[in-house]
Amino acid sequence: MRLYFKFFSIHFRSAMTYRASFFLSCLGHLLIGVNVFLSVVFLLDRFEAVSGYTLPQLSLCYAVILAATSLAECFGRGFDAFTRILAQAQFDRIMLRPRSLFFQVICQDMKPTMFARLLQAAVMLVWAVGAGAVTWTPGKALVLALMILCGSAIFFGLFLINACICFFTLEHVEALNIFTDGPREYGKYPFGIYGKPVLLVLTFLVPLALVQHWPLQYLFDRGPSWYGLLPIASLLFLVPCALLWRLGVRHYCSTGS
Repeated sequence: MRLYFKFFSIHFRSAMTYRASFFLSCLGHLLIGVNVFLSVVFLLDRFEAVSGYTLPQLSLCYAVILAATSLAECFGRGFDAFTRILAQAQFDRIMLRPRSLFFQVICQDMKPTMFARLLQAAVMLVWAVGAGAVTWTPGKALVLALMILCGSAIFFGLFLINACICFFTLEHVEALNIFTDGPREYGKYPFGIYGKPVLLVLTFLVPLALVQHWPLQYLFDRGPSWYGLLPIASLLFLVPCALLWRLGVRHYCSTGS
């Protein structure tokens, strides 16, 4: 872990070399997140609720997705930029070093500007808690933490899948952005409002609903308590992600550079 945080320190100092650019990037990410949620605020200004969800509850819903995606993008950026690593023959050098390939790819790129979105998620979460979105208990607080942490792991797994595909295609599959970048837009509502087919896909294929829709039903007292355990079950999604990574590494042939 010491080596990992040393890499993070290097990336952070690199980003702070041009401080004006760093803070403007943070501001840009912050404004994008605010702009997405403003549509919810304007909608709830006209209607009191959407499918029975109030503004504080939707704020909590979006804060969870925003925090999860931001953590994944901040610390898993190496896999998100994996096509560049392959194209520039950096993976050849990585394979020669006496460290885990997985660890080295993670450390190739980090994005500290994502802390701006984490700050927005924290502000929205604090406001939602103060506005009475949930009747809190220690168990519900633990479930909320699991939703964010397990959600970031799921997004990290999606970045890993996209990186693994690069072993075979040399480019990312843009269609997967529906599940990586898309949730920052449609994650402002619980996934259940988009209909049963979408909810089934996001439950059994890409288990984003296991870290958002279903645990929210428990937090909002709309479902049984075992819904709160579903974020842990979502981590099974990482098993095929890891197997695909191993398959991609075995398939990889040097660029010859």
